[in-house]
Amino acid sequence: MSAPRAVVRLRESLASTASAQPLLAAGAVNAMAARLAVEEGFDALWVSGLEVSASLGLPDANVLGVRDLADVVTALGRVTGHPVIVDVDNGGGTVEGVARIAADLFRAGAAAICLEDSAYPKCNSFAEHSSQGLAAEELVVRQIRRVRQIVGGGLVVVSRTEALIAGASLKSAVERSARFVEAGAEAVLIHSKDQTGRQPLEVAAQWRHAIPLVTVPTAFPQLTATELGEAGYRLCIYANQFSRAALAGMRAAARQFTREGTFRPSAEAPLAAVGDLLRIGEPGALSCI
Repeated sequence: MSAPRAVVRLRESLASTASAQPLLAAGAVNAMAARLAVEEGFDALWVSGLEVSASLGLPDANVLGVRDLADVVTALGRVTGHPVIVDVDNGGGTVEGVARIAADLFRAGAAAICLEDSAYPKCNSFAEHSSQGLAAEELVVRQIRRVRQIVGGGLVVVSRTEALIAGASLKSAVERSARFVEAGAEAVLIHSKDQTGRQPLEVAAQWRHAIPLVTVPTAFPQLTATELGEAGYRLCIYANQFSRAALAGMRAAARQFTREGTFRPSAEAPLAAVGDLLRIGEPGALSCI
């Protein structure tokens, strides 16, 4: 399969060493989030398993189907040509499962998939009610190779290891990631839940391969994108912040209504203009209020 323009752009940007500033990807569960990300200068979009699951009232535990993800990719493509990176979790824990997912997402317009090495069924990386196990390295290697057979260079493949999340050593995480690179991964995400930010910086210091590093700084928001770029990361994925901000905003507006009986915009509960909402799907639309 030939690589679409967004795929080529993402691949070239990840490989570029012209600037220490990393690429920025924003979690976008719908076209509204995508439009906002583009307006604010993000370079790419991330379709998060957690965000899509939450938006559908489902647990983040291998419950999503490929159509759930593909529908989001299609919606994002209606409002932007930015590269879309899709979180495919562990690909359903099978070789042919991830092959089907990759093929369908390619057809939907995705630029990349991120495949993790969690054992099936997965749990969320930050969950305290359950613990994450790891899949056999050989399974993930076979999954990556199969994706390459199916889509060729039509998708960027990001490998993600949950080794640190599962309590394994940094040495183990780096070794697992190196095997995934040998299988065909083009970028590596060594996920961390260390809230001090020291572990992700150590990850960057220990990664000595030419393949670009990716980070999801959910647990360590105090580290700026510039600091992460200087440490060696080429892509920072802000996976769920827009959904969390939306949830907080909806909660504030609902509570104000409960207190006052009105949805009057306020400093505590601001509302976007009706015209802003109209223009998500119809950029030239005008509103009378």
